[in-house]
Amino acid sequence: MLLLYEYDVFWAFLIVSSVIPILAFFISGVLAPISKGPEKLSSYESGIEPMGDAWLQFRIRYYMFALVFVVFDVETVFLYPWAMSFDVLGVSVFIEALIFVLILVVGSIYAWRKGALEWS
Repeated sequence: MLLLYEYDVFWAFLIVSSVIPILAFFISGVLAPISKGPEKLSSYESGIEPMGDAWLQFRIRYYMFALVFVVFDVETVFLYPWAMSFDVLGVSVFIEALIFVLILVVGSIYAWRKGALEWS
């Protein structure tokens, strides 16, 4: 026998959490003032005419630095469950984790030599 009544709280939460944003968007769409003028259709509504192009090109170094940080940050998060259950897993998992850390160190040295970790 399926016990679907145990999921009543889940379904109620799902329905309420779906209805509230839909209702908020609907109410704001109905009550919002509609004013379309030249100032509203301009790029900026500050009252100052924009000068130059709004598109700026960033150096790729910022993206590379962020990408290297995210990769190594996520990889070190993978070590946490291993460290918490180290006594149960045994020697083979220790060797696998050692290989994993070695790959991280090699990747870190590679990124360092390529200059991806230098900010200037």
